[in-house]
Amino acid sequence: MRRKLGEGTSQAERAIEQAIAAVEDWRGLEISYEPVPGGISNPNWRVYVAGAPHSFFVKIPGAGTEMFIDRRTANEAGRKAHEAGVGARIIDFFPETGVEVSEFVEGLRTSTNADFLDPVIRINGLRALKAFNDTAPLSQQKTTFDMIDEHFQQVLELGGEFPTDFGWLNARYREARAALEAAGLDLAPCMNDTLAGNFLLHADRRVMLVDFEYASTNDRAAELALWFCEMCFSPETEKELIEEYYGRVDPSILARISLFKALVDLKWATWAMVQNQVSRLDFDFYKYGFWKHMRARFVMSNPAWSQWLKAV
Repeated sequence: MRRKLGEGTSQAERAIEQAIAAVEDWRGLEISYEPVPGGISNPNWRVYVAGAPHSFFVKIPGAGTEMFIDRRTANEAGRKAHEAGVGARIIDFFPETGVEVSEFVEGLRTSTNADFLDPVIRINGLRALKAFNDTAPLSQQKTTFDMIDEHFQQVLELGGEFPTDFGWLNARYREARAALEAAGLDLAPCMNDTLAGNFLLHADRRVMLVDFEYASTNDRAAELALWFCEMCFSPETEKELIEEYYGRVDPSILARISLFKALVDLKWATWAMVQNQVSRLDFDFYKYGFWKHMRARFVMSNPAWSQWLKAV
């Protein structure tokens, strides 16, 4: 429901009105706003300002998200993506609250997994990711290993739930981490959150990236592994994309991505157990985490697991 500034009654509406009031250039102007559905970490809003050439996208940090999101890094990553030609223009950022204001990009639509059945969209999505990955490193280095360890500790502190086979999952994580660290990490700026919904599509099938909240300097193979997991690509399609990205396909790259597939699912499964304890959003985080744990087990149980450990 679209409201005018000053009409807000709920806690969420009061929060967006407070954020709007902080934008100096908007003071004294006629403003209205409405929620943008779809986010599972934050309340997001579209803001209309009288006389502005476009509307604005305003992100309000969700409760508890400071436990795993560095808003300064997210803002840094969003600006890098825009400079690389694959991200929206950021208008304003408030470090003390984490509120970010960006241009609401007109004429684009949110992609779905089905869109990536189109080989043109697939390649354009990959090229957009690579354009961001090829920028200078982000200030914050936070690998998939760092994220997993952080979430393990948070679940313990919050009294959240671990699966009954956590010992087995943790053992597989430790051996995969040891193999990957021994081989050396290929660090680059990474989104670390390559859901279909974070890719916007132009009518001509060009792709724009949005949502850099979980961005950090991480391993490129982890970025691709997460995207491949989210898209459910066939092995043949994955090899085509790997060749496009790296310029080659070899056993080492395939092994790295295979191991990271398990680890990124373990990361997001444990993240979900944290969110299940702290988030106020209407989303079934337990079910989401259960599914991610199940998929991590599937990869870790692959007969080729021991071969991947050696091949990286």
